Amino acid sequence: MAPGIVVRQGCPEDGQALVPLRMALWPDCSLEEHRNEIEGQLSGAGPYPFPTALFVAVTAAGEVVGFLEADLRSHADGCDATCPVGYIEGWFVAEGYRRQGVGGMLIAAAEQWARELGCLEMASDTWLENEVSIRAHVGLGFEEVDRVVNFRKKL
Repeated sequence: MAPGIVVRQGCPEDGQALVPLRMALWPDCSLEEHRNEIEGQLSGAGPYPFPTALFVAVTAAGEVVGFLEADLRSHADGCDATCPVGYIEGWFVAEGYRRQGVGGMLIAAAEQWARELGCLEMASDTWLENEVSIRAHVGLGFEEVDRVVNFRKKL
């Protein structure tokens, strides 16, 4: 496991440290979008109608080195449609802290949060070509339930 790393709920003081981590995970979003979303999540005014949680992995020196954004969904592909499911919306660990158990600690915190809300399952997704993420999910007990290519057309 990752010595000296603690996972806890995010707080407003974590906001600035989360910006570069979110930008690394979602580089297509603007700096302003990241800041606004972080502020919304940490203030409890996130964009989702269901409960959300933001977990951070912090070193003994207070450095935020990872995060996981979770929410509750009414359903998710491959999950029991009769009860809500915990869903991982975003999950990132800084490169120097990978393969040390930090990601697993973040997942465990989100799973506990979802259990406390009555969920029996946790779901997630990643891009088809993101083999690192796929291996990380499988390594932490997730099973692949579907592969899909989504389409859209402007009208």
